[in-house]
Amino acid sequence: MLPSWVPGAAAGIVSLHLMQKLLFPYFWSDLRYLLKVVMYGLRVEMYRLQGRIVTVLDKFVKLAEKQPHKPFLIYEGKVHTYRDVDRRSNRIAQVFLHHGALKKGDTVALLMGNEPDFIHVWFGLAKLGCVVAFLNFNIRSRSLLHCVSSCEPKILVVGADLLGTLEEILPSLQKNISVWIMTKDSTFPSVHTLLDKIEAASEDPVPVNRRSANNLKSSVLYIFTSGTTGLPKAAVISHMQVLKGAAGLWAFGATAEDIIYITLPLYHSAASLLGIGGCIELGATCVLKKKFSASQFWNDCKKYNVTVIQYIGELCRYLCSQPVKEGEKNHKVRLAVGNGVRNDVWREFLDRFGAVKICEFYGATEGNICFMNHTGKIGSVGRTNFFYKLFFPFDLIKYDFQKDEPIRNKHGWCEKVKKGEAGLLISKVNAKNPFFGYAGNKRHTQKKLLCEVFKKGDLYFNTGDLMVQDHENFLYFWDRIGDTFRWKGENVATTEVSDVIVMLDFIQEANVYGVSVPGKRSFSCMFFFPGLFNTSLDLEQMYKQVVTYLPSYACPLFLRVQEKMEMTGTFKQQKFRLVDEGFNPSTITDPLYFLDNSKKAYVLLTREVHEMILSGKMKL
Repeated sequence: MLPSWVPGAAAGIVSLHLMQKLLFPYFWSDLRYLLKVVMYGLRVEMYRLQGRIVTVLDKFVKLAEKQPHKPFLIYEGKVHTYRDVDRRSNRIAQVFLHHGALKKGDTVALLMGNEPDFIHVWFGLAKLGCVVAFLNFNIRSRSLLHCVSSCEPKILVVGADLLGTLEEILPSLQKNISVWIMTKDSTFPSVHTLLDKIEAASEDPVPVNRRSANNLKSSVLYIFTSGTTGLPKAAVISHMQVLKGAAGLWAFGATAEDIIYITLPLYHSAASLLGIGGCIELGATCVLKKKFSASQFWNDCKKYNVTVIQYIGELCRYLCSQPVKEGEKNHKVRLAVGNGVRNDVWREFLDRFGAVKICEFYGATEGNICFMNHTGKIGSVGRTNFFYKLFFPFDLIKYDFQKDEPIRNKHGWCEKVKKGEAGLLISKVNAKNPFFGYAGNKRHTQKKLLCEVFKKGDLYFNTGDLMVQDHENFLYFWDRIGDTFRWKGENVATTEVSDVIVMLDFIQEANVYGVSVPGKRSFSCMFFFPGLFNTSLDLEQMYKQVVTYLPSYACPLFLRVQEKMEMTGTFKQQKFRLVDEGFNPSTITDPLYFLDNSKKAYVLLTREVHEMILSGKMKL
C-alpha cells in the first residue's frame, strides 16, 4: 500500500506541470539559456579574479597543443589543422617582428578576401599584440581611404587578389603607412612582399608577453560598420566582445563535433567573431568558402558533412529561390545561426530543407546588447525576461519619425512604449556592458549615446533599431532609423552614396533612400533621386561613376529625376513620401531609370520592366 499522501503529491506535481505549461510555457528553455549565460560570465570572471586574462587567441594556442591534428579550416578541399594554422601564424608574426617594426598596441589594417591567410595574418598580428582592422574588400577609392585613415594603421596588408584595389588608392595613401602584399614579388614601388618572407621565416612562437592582455576591455580589433549615417566607422572591439561573440554557437547548442560552414565575408563580425571565434570556443572545424554560392551551397554541406551553417536573411532567400532538386533534405545540417530572415522565408526554408533549427539573433557590431532566439519562435530575434534584463538592461522608447529623434515628455524624460508597439531599442551603458565607440571619431561615439533618458546621470547606447516586444516577451526587429538600410546583407549609408553621386558636375544635390521591392527584405532596394542639374543628365557617366566608386551592393538600382529638391518643414530632405511612392512608373510622372546589369547601363524604367522586376524575371 502506498502512503495516503503519495496520490495527492502526484496530483499536485501534475497540476503544477500543467500550470507551468499553460502559464509559463518557456520557463525551462529560458532557465537553460539563462544558466548558460551566467555560467559563461562566471567562468570569465573567475579567470579575472585569478589574475588570468584568457583571450580567444589563448584558447586557440591551447587547442593547437591539445588537438594538433584536428582540422581547423577546410578551404577548397585542403585541410588546415590547428597545428598548421598555429605554425603559419607564427611565421607571419616572426616576419613582422623582424621586418615590420611593430610595437604592442600598434594597428595593422587587413584588406583580404575569404582565404586561410586572412586568418593566418590576423592571428599572427594578434600574437604580436597588434590591433587588427578588418577592411571591407568591396569598398573602393574615397571610402576605402577614409577607412584606412580612420584607424591610423602602421601597416596595410593586402591580399593577392586585391592588388587592383590597392593600385587605385596607393597614390593617395598616407606615406607613413607601410604596405605589404601577399605575393612573392611586386611591381609597385615601395611595397613589401610577404609570401616570400613567410616561407623563409621560423615557425617558433613569438614571446607570449607580446600577446598577453592586461584587461579584457583593451582593444583587439576594429570592425567597420556603416552605423546610422555617413561613411563606414571603425567599431572598437575589445577582448570582452570577442569572447562574447565566440560564445554564440556554444550558447545555441553547437559542440566540438560540429562542422561549421562559413560563406559570409570574414571582415564581418558574424563570420570572424561568431564563426571563427565560435569554432575556437568549441574546438570545432570550419569549412571556409571564398564566396557564397547558392547553387553549390548544399553540395558543399553534403561533401564536408556540415552540421552548422551561418546565414543572413538574404542568404536563406537565395537558397529558397534555387530550382527544387531531389534529396534536398539529405544533409546533416542541424543548426542555422544568423539574423535577418523573413517569416515567410523562415517557413519555406524549414519546409523545403528539413528539420534545421533556425537560431536567429540580434546584435550590432559595436553594440552592448544581444538577443538570441533560443526557442525557435518564427520571426523573433530573441526573448527577454526579468532576469535577463537584470544582466543586460534595455528599453524600447517612443520615437518621432519626422523629427528623427526620441520623444521626450514635458519633464524632458524619454517614455517607454507599451508591449506590441514599436520603439527605439536602447541599452544601458555601465561597467558590465560598456560601449567602446569608434576609433578616431569621438563625435560619432558621442552621437550613439543618449543621456538623461529616464533620470539624471543615466547613459544609454542608441542602437538605431526599432523593435517590438510582444505580450509573451518575444522581441521582433521592426525597422532601422536614420539614413541607412540593408541590401544584399550589407548596411548601405545613404550619405556615402550621395557623396559619390554629387561628385558629378551635372548633379547639384542628391537624395538617397531605400524602397521596398516585393519578394525582397523591406527597405532593401537602393533608390537614388538626382535633385538639381547644371546640364543634362548623362546616364553613361552616371553608370561609370557608381560602379567605379561604390561597392556593388550600394550602386543605385533606380534613378528618379525631379527639377526641384523636396524639403521637410525643418529643411531636411523629404524621404518619407518618396519611400512610400516607390518606383512604379504607372503612378510616378517623373522620369525613372533602372540599372540593368546585363546591359551595363541605366535604362528607362518602363511598365514592362517594372512588371518583370515584380515577377522576379528581372534579376536584381
